[in-house]
Amino acid sequence: MKKLGLLICLSLTLSGFALAQGDAEAGKAKAGMCGACHGADGNSAIPLNPKLAGQHEKYLVKQLQEFKQAAQSGGKEGRNNAVMNGMAMPLTEQDMLDLAAYYSSQEQKPGETPEDVVAVGARLYRGGDAERKITACIACHGPRGNGMGQAGFPDISGQHPEYTAAQLKMFRDGSRHNDMNGMMRDIATKLTDEDIDVLAKYLSGLY
Repeated sequence: MKKLGLLICLSLTLSGFALAQGDAEAGKAKAGMCGACHGADGNSAIPLNPKLAGQHEKYLVKQLQEFKQAAQSGGKEGRNNAVMNGMAMPLTEQDMLDLAAYYSSQEQKPGETPEDVVAVGARLYRGGDAERKITACIACHGPRGNGMGQAGFPDISGQHPEYTAAQLKMFRDGSRHNDMNGMMRDIATKLTDEDIDVLAKYLSGLY
């Protein structure tokens, strides 16, 4: 009897997971207001606003959840952003899943890496800096910067360098603190402004 009850519970749980999926077409219909800042297809033309096209669904959902959490907690929890808090506040979990499904299904427009940062950027991205105890970015984000969706590590390739630099500086000063186990904050505190500038530009053309 206990085994039967366990099987029923497991079945219901798995059914719940199956239902908790995003619908890209529904997400497209809900993305109208997002387009002003992020572009209709998630390819933002504004350097300080991130490209969402091609980003992992799990990561996108997490960010929306945490923007909403920040709105509900007055910025004490989650990811605090004056604009995004208000945008995320009315969203349901299904809305978030649908939006994430839509943007992840779009193709990101490529960026470029300036020639003068390729060598130093590759060295820091791929090898880190043992002397300064800077972990190589490749460890979590992969050789092409594509991240790992199931692990929650975002795709950081092709992103606007201005946005990437801003986020690294926010991790560094602690104003952004929604990284898993403080991993990004630990790394960012060891980065100089020059490191951040080089990495941000290098990542823009990494695919």
